[in-house]
Amino acid sequence: MIDRPGDPDGRTDEELLRAHAAGDPDAFGELFRRHRDRLWAVALRTLADREEAADALQDALLSAHRAAARFRGDSAVTTWLHRIVVNSCVDRLRRRRSQPTVPLPEEESPVRGPGRSVTREPVAPAVDHDTVLVVREALAALAVEQRTAIVLVDLQGYSVAEAAEILEVAEGTVKSRCARGRARLAVLLGHLRTGSGRAPDPTGNLGRAGHVPSRSGHGAPEGGER
Repeated sequence: MIDRPGDPDGRTDEELLRAHAAGDPDAFGELFRRHRDRLWAVALRTLADREEAADALQDALLSAHRAAARFRGDSAVTTWLHRIVVNSCVDRLRRRRSQPTVPLPEEESPVRGPGRSVTREPVAPAVDHDTVLVVREALAALAVEQRTAIVLVDLQGYSVAEAAEILEVAEGTVKSRCARGRARLAVLLGHLRTGSGRAPDPTGNLGRAGHVPSRSGHGAPEGGER
């Protein structure tokens, strides 16, 4: 993941993070605006629950907001942000593991930024909800480590190297987790095989989350999946 200059702002991600740490009231909002879509997608697809994903993203956002001054530059800012979001999601998955649930798709979900009012994440396009729920149940049945690797590599399209950097593990570990997760999903989703003999694509069956428009002002804009 390579930091790149922003659209209207012109500063790199690292420059924005440093500016935020130095007291620039608008810098962090611009930084999050750039990356909110993918951060929201990771949270939503990892947790499969809009409300929990919104809460996890908000917790991660607050953590990043507060920890900016401690950023050492050992990785790209985008990698650092994704790591915080994934860790926030993993914490929630482990807390609820004893009572797993697979909620019905919500019509809307609040996503907040530090010091900002609530906005609503638009309703997802109509999909085959029965299949969606089956796929979500299958993902929920995976070990947390396999689930996060599958979400990053197979659902979000990150390279194994990028996923390894986000998860702070070796590339071989990511490959192993993905392989085991895919094998488990193949068993769990085998009954959904189509006439072509291929199981449904988990990426498509998870649906899309819609997009939350950016807002003016400082603080963090809201998150939405591309």
